[in-house]
Amino acid sequence: MKLAVTGGKGGVGKSTVAYNLGAELDGVVIDGDLGMADLPARRGPDLHDVLAGRATPLEAVSEEGAVRLLPCGRSLAGGRGADPTALADVVDAVERQYGTVVVDVPAGLRSDVGVALLAADACLLVTRPTRPAVADAVRARELARAVDTPLARVVLNRVEQSYPENRLDRLATTLEGPVTQIPDSPAVRRAQRAGLPVRAVDPDDRATVAFATLATQVKQGVG
Repeated sequence: MKLAVTGGKGGVGKSTVAYNLGAELDGVVIDGDLGMADLPARRGPDLHDVLAGRATPLEAVSEEGAVRLLPCGRSLAGGRGADPTALADVVDAVERQYGTVVVDVPAGLRSDVGVALLAADACLLVTRPTRPAVADAVRARELARAVDTPLARVVLNRVEQSYPENRLDRLATTLEGPVTQIPDSPAVRRAQRAGLPVRAVDPDDRATVAFATLATQVKQGVG
Protein backbone atom coordinates (compact mmCIF):
# COMPACT_ATOMS: atom_id res chain seq x y z
CA MET A 1 0.00 0.00 0.00
CA LYS A 2 1.28 3.44 -0.97
CA LEU A 3 -0.48 6.29 0.80
CA ALA A 4 0.13 10.02 0.36
CA VAL A 5 -0.77 12.39 3.21
CA THR A 6 -1.60 15.78 1.75
CA GLY A 7 -3.32 19.03 2.67
CA GLY A 8 -3.41 22.65 1.69
CA LYS A 9 -0.98 25.07 3.27
CA GLY A 10 1.18 24.19 6.24
CA GLY A 11 0.05 24.24 9.84
CA VAL A 12 -2.69 21.60 9.73
CA GLY A 13 -0.54 18.84 11.26
CA LYS A 14 -0.04 16.86 8.07
CA SER A 15 3.42 15.58 9.05
CA THR A 16 2.15 14.57 12.49
CA VAL A 17 -0.64 12.55 10.89
CA ALA A 18 1.77 10.89 8.44
CA TYR A 19 4.24 9.97 11.19
CA ASN A 20 1.63 8.54 13.54
CA LEU A 21 -0.17 6.71 10.74
CA GLY A 22 3.12 5.13 9.66
CA ALA A 23 3.61 3.92 13.22
CA GLU A 24 0.13 2.42 13.39
CA LEU A 25 0.48 0.74 9.98
CA ASP A 26 4.00 -0.56 10.78
CA GLY A 27 5.18 0.93 7.51
CA VAL A 28 7.88 3.29 6.29
CA VAL A 29 7.25 7.03 6.35
CA ILE A 30 8.92 9.00 3.55
CA ASP A 31 9.47 12.69 4.20
CA GLY A 32 8.61 13.92 0.71
CA ASP A 33 9.07 17.64 1.37
CA LEU A 34 12.30 18.36 -0.51
CA GLY A 35 12.41 22.00 0.48
CA MET A 36 11.11 22.03 4.05
CA ALA A 37 11.51 18.64 5.73
CA ASP A 38 9.54 18.40 8.96
CA LEU A 39 9.96 14.84 10.18
CA PRO A 40 12.81 13.78 12.50
CA ALA A 41 16.29 13.71 10.99
CA ARG A 42 18.23 10.44 11.02
CA ARG A 43 21.85 9.49 10.44
CA GLY A 44 22.91 8.26 7.00
CA PRO A 45 21.70 9.01 3.48
CA ASP A 46 18.39 10.78 2.94
CA LEU A 47 15.86 11.42 0.20
CA HIS A 48 18.00 14.16 -1.34
CA ASP A 49 20.80 11.61 -1.75
CA VAL A 50 18.45 9.04 -3.26
CA LEU A 51 16.91 11.45 -5.76
CA ALA A 52 20.39 12.64 -6.75
CA GLY A 53 21.59 9.07 -7.38
CA ARG A 54 24.01 8.98 -4.44
CA ALA A 55 22.14 6.23 -2.53
CA THR A 56 19.49 3.61 -3.11
CA PRO A 57 16.05 3.90 -1.51
CA LEU A 58 16.64 0.98 0.83
CA GLU A 59 20.01 2.36 1.94
CA ALA A 60 18.22 5.53 3.04
CA VAL A 61 15.50 3.84 5.10
CA SER A 62 16.36 4.19 8.78
CA GLU A 63 15.00 1.55 11.14
CA GLU A 64 16.18 3.42 14.22
CA GLY A 65 13.55 4.59 16.66
CA ALA A 66 9.85 3.86 16.90
CA VAL A 67 9.00 4.55 13.24
CA ARG A 68 10.86 3.40 10.13
CA LEU A 69 11.67 6.54 8.20
CA LEU A 70 13.20 7.64 4.93
CA PRO A 71 14.16 11.16 6.00
CA CYS A 72 14.73 14.16 3.78
CA GLY A 73 17.74 16.43 3.85
CA ARG A 74 17.47 20.01 4.97
CA SER A 75 20.07 21.79 2.83
CA LEU A 76 19.14 24.00 -0.13
CA ALA A 77 21.99 22.52 -2.15
CA GLY A 78 20.70 19.01 -1.55
CA GLY A 79 17.22 20.01 -2.62
CA ARG A 80 18.46 21.61 -5.83
CA GLY A 81 20.42 18.48 -6.73
CA ALA A 82 17.47 16.13 -6.31
CA ASP A 83 15.24 14.95 -9.16
CA PRO A 84 11.66 14.90 -7.79
CA THR A 85 10.37 12.99 -10.81
CA ALA A 86 12.18 9.90 -9.49
CA LEU A 87 10.03 9.80 -6.35
CA ALA A 88 7.60 7.24 -7.75
CA ASP A 89 10.43 4.75 -8.28
CA VAL A 90 11.61 5.37 -4.71
CA VAL A 91 8.15 4.74 -3.28
CA ASP A 92 7.77 1.56 -5.35
CA ALA A 93 11.13 0.21 -4.16
CA VAL A 94 10.30 0.83 -0.51
CA GLU A 95 6.85 -0.72 -0.89
CA ARG A 96 8.32 -3.89 -2.41
CA GLN A 97 10.60 -4.29 0.60
CA TYR A 98 8.33 -3.15 3.44
CA GLY A 99 4.76 -3.47 2.15
CA THR A 100 3.36 -0.16 3.39
CA VAL A 101 4.63 3.33 2.57
CA VAL A 102 3.25 6.63 3.90
CA VAL A 103 4.49 9.71 2.03
CA ASP A 104 4.40 13.05 3.81
CA VAL A 105 3.55 15.33 0.88
CA PRO A 106 4.83 18.94 0.74
CA ALA A 107 2.43 21.67 1.77
CA GLY A 108 0.84 23.82 -0.91
CA LEU A 109 0.09 23.03 -4.54
CA ARG A 110 3.53 23.01 -6.17
CA SER A 111 4.42 20.54 -8.91
CA ASP A 112 6.25 18.25 -6.45
CA VAL A 113 2.93 17.78 -4.63
CA GLY A 114 1.44 16.32 -7.80
CA VAL A 115 4.47 14.04 -8.22
CA ALA A 116 4.00 12.68 -4.70
CA LEU A 117 0.28 12.13 -5.27
CA LEU A 118 0.96 10.30 -8.52
CA ALA A 119 3.29 7.94 -6.67
CA ALA A 120 0.51 6.78 -4.31
CA ASP A 121 -2.39 4.35 -4.53
CA ALA A 122 -4.57 6.75 -2.53
CA CYS A 123 -4.30 9.86 -0.38
CA LEU A 124 -5.40 11.21 2.97
CA LEU A 125 -6.46 14.84 3.05
CA VAL A 126 -5.61 16.58 6.33
CA THR A 127 -7.38 19.76 7.40
CA ARG A 128 -8.28 21.72 10.52
CA PRO A 129 -11.73 22.78 11.73
CA THR A 130 -11.33 26.34 10.41
CA ARG A 131 -12.66 28.00 7.27
CA PRO A 132 -9.22 28.88 5.79
CA ALA A 133 -7.95 25.34 6.35
CA VAL A 134 -11.01 23.81 4.71
CA ALA A 135 -10.69 26.21 1.76
CA ASP A 136 -7.07 25.09 1.29
CA ALA A 137 -8.19 21.47 1.57
CA VAL A 138 -10.69 21.99 -1.25
CA ARG A 139 -7.85 23.09 -3.53
CA ALA A 140 -5.72 20.13 -2.48
CA ARG A 141 -8.68 17.83 -3.17
CA GLU A 142 -8.96 19.28 -6.67
CA LEU A 143 -5.28 18.54 -7.33
CA ALA A 144 -5.67 14.93 -6.17
CA ARG A 145 -8.64 14.57 -8.46
CA ALA A 146 -6.71 16.10 -11.36
CA VAL A 147 -3.97 13.47 -11.10
CA ASP A 148 -6.50 10.65 -10.49
CA THR A 149 -5.32 9.78 -6.98
CA PRO A 150 -8.28 8.37 -5.01
CA LEU A 151 -9.16 9.93 -1.67
CA ALA A 152 -9.08 7.36 1.13
CA ARG A 153 -10.26 9.63 3.93
CA VAL A 154 -10.40 13.19 5.16
CA VAL A 155 -8.60 13.74 8.49
CA LEU A 156 -10.00 16.56 10.61
CA ASN A 157 -7.01 17.19 12.83
CA ARG A 158 -6.54 18.79 16.26
CA VAL A 159 -10.25 18.93 17.02
CA GLU A 160 -10.90 20.52 20.40
CA GLN A 161 -14.54 19.44 20.57
CA SER A 162 -16.10 16.73 18.44
CA TYR A 163 -17.88 18.04 15.37
CA PRO A 164 -21.64 17.47 15.35
CA GLU A 165 -22.84 14.99 12.76
CA ASN A 166 -24.44 17.59 10.50
CA ARG A 167 -21.16 19.54 10.20
CA LEU A 168 -19.21 16.34 9.57
CA ASP A 169 -21.68 15.43 6.83
CA ARG A 170 -21.22 18.85 5.21
CA LEU A 171 -17.43 18.52 5.35
CA ALA A 172 -17.59 15.02 3.88
CA THR A 173 -19.78 16.32 1.05
CA THR A 174 -17.53 19.31 0.39
CA LEU A 175 -14.33 17.24 0.24
CA GLU A 176 -15.96 14.13 -1.21
CA GLY A 177 -14.69 11.66 1.34
CA PRO A 178 -15.42 10.12 4.75
CA VAL A 179 -14.07 12.07 7.73
CA THR A 180 -12.05 10.87 10.71
CA GLN A 181 -11.52 13.22 13.65
CA ILE A 182 -8.19 13.39 15.52
CA PRO A 183 -8.61 15.18 18.86
CA ASP A 184 -6.25 17.87 20.05
CA SER A 185 -4.10 16.42 22.81
CA PRO A 186 -1.13 17.47 24.95
CA ALA A 187 0.25 13.95 24.46
CA VAL A 188 0.68 14.64 20.74
CA ARG A 189 2.71 17.75 21.49
CA ARG A 190 4.90 15.85 23.95
CA ALA A 191 5.44 13.15 21.35
CA GLN A 192 6.40 15.73 18.71
CA ARG A 193 9.02 17.26 20.99
CA ALA A 194 10.48 13.81 21.59
CA GLY A 195 10.35 12.80 17.91
CA LEU A 196 8.03 9.90 18.75
CA PRO A 197 4.58 8.70 17.72
CA VAL A 198 1.95 9.49 20.34
CA ARG A 199 1.40 5.82 21.16
CA ALA A 200 5.00 5.68 22.46
CA VAL A 201 4.24 8.54 24.87
CA ASP A 202 0.74 7.54 26.00
CA PRO A 203 -0.76 4.35 24.53
CA ASP A 204 -4.13 5.10 26.13
CA ASP A 205 -4.45 8.72 25.04
CA ARG A 206 -7.53 9.55 22.98
CA ALA A 207 -5.31 10.71 20.09
CA THR A 208 -3.54 7.34 20.13
CA VAL A 209 -6.92 5.61 19.89
CA ALA A 210 -7.96 7.92 17.04
CA PHE A 211 -4.80 7.21 15.04
CA ALA A 212 -5.29 3.47 15.53
CA THR A 213 -8.87 3.83 14.28
CA LEU A 214 -7.65 5.82 11.28
CA ALA A 215 -5.12 3.10 10.43
CA THR A 216 -7.85 0.44 10.54
CA GLN A 217 -10.09 2.53 8.30
CA VAL A 218 -7.27 3.08 5.81
CA LYS A 219 -6.41 -0.63 5.66
CA GLN A 220 -10.04 -1.50 5.06
CA GLY A 221 -10.44 1.13 2.38
CA VAL A 222 -7.11 0.87 0.55
CA GLY A 223 -5.33 -2.32 1.51
